[in-house]
Amino acid sequence: MPCRVEPVPRRPSTTGPLPPALEWIAGDLDALEAAGLERPMRVRDGRQAAEVSLDGRRLLNFGSNDYLGYAGDVRLTKAASRAACAEGFGAGASPLVSGHSTAHAALEAAIANLLDVPAAVVFPSGFAANSATIAALVGPGDMVVSDERNHASIIDGCRLSRATVAVYPHRDVAALERILAGSHARRRLVVSDTLFSMDGTIAPLADLAAVAERHGAMLLVDEAHATGVFGAHGSGLVEETGCADGVHVRTGTLSKALGAAGGFVAGHAELIRFLRHHARAWIFSTAHPPAIAGAARCAIDLVASEPERRRELLAQAAAFRERLTSGGLDLGGAEAQIVPVVAGSADAAVALGKRLADLGFFVPAIRPPSVPNGRSLVRASLSWHHGEADLMRLADALVAAR
Repeated sequence: MPCRVEPVPRRPSTTGPLPPALEWIAGDLDALEAAGLERPMRVRDGRQAAEVSLDGRRLLNFGSNDYLGYAGDVRLTKAASRAACAEGFGAGASPLVSGHSTAHAALEAAIANLLDVPAAVVFPSGFAANSATIAALVGPGDMVVSDERNHASIIDGCRLSRATVAVYPHRDVAALERILAGSHARRRLVVSDTLFSMDGTIAPLADLAAVAERHGAMLLVDEAHATGVFGAHGSGLVEETGCADGVHVRTGTLSKALGAAGGFVAGHAELIRFLRHHARAWIFSTAHPPAIAGAARCAIDLVASEPERRRELLAQAAAFRERLTSGGLDLGGAEAQIVPVVAGSADAAVALGKRLADLGFFVPAIRPPSVPNGRSLVRASLSWHHGEADLMRLADALVAAR
């Protein structure tokens, strides 16, 4: 019989007025609500799958980044159980002290093998991997140049670095070239997502690599939404585009297509050695549980043995996008399994999400600060679990709601 976690009954609300020092919070929350930017906290019951139960409502699930359908796969559950039985659940300490287990070492070796690089290091999260790595590579006197639509973890890493930060328009290689040509910084770092999480657009990796090389800059790319989905071996868009020689640092996550948790950085062995001494979120965080490392390693093995999942996912995504564009919808240039439909205002995106939920689809509304003002959207994250009939039903519903 499968294990179930029974919900803890909510305590009756006895919250009184805010203390005087916190009274400003009430005004901030009122402003969020008035702008249509307050976000509900939904409770999911059961595993991630083609359908999901949210607040007791059963919906077709287009709100998960579980692209290959591994998050709820029993094979990952069993791998996690084996690792937990062998090494306990908690890691107990930071990796440099005693938290680095045989499960973590095996996972890092598997990541390096998947990406065909000498070494990799695992972080507690993809957010930690990006923010800590950027802050380790550049600092005061340096420059980091970032795509305007990069993930928040990249933005925060730029801020933490205390380097000069220059932001170039989305995928504008000419603007990037001008910025680098005008810089006399000690070290320069170019940072970009490979597959942008809100837009479903793909970075011009070959051009980024060429510009970085011309100006002697480092190039870091985040493969969070591409790992497992693109490339002959499933390692991501760096492999898909043949740009490995021009990319110096690859970051990614184990929580999306791989269905587990944690982040990673991969590349030259000396780079990884450097990060083990300078990436503060790795040095000073307790290692994530060995059970999670066991599950992630299992997922990497499945990516190798089940290439049909990524092929089928991308084929279904292409057909889905074609149906929407032929229906006149604005997808913002989406090119992959992340398919946004631009609604405009935050209220319009929320209203569209509610209409879709009434029809049985969970397609979350995305609003500022995740997207620019006036570009609020609903985002369909496609999974291998979704059948053609499910996708066409959603496509028809979106076109009809236009």
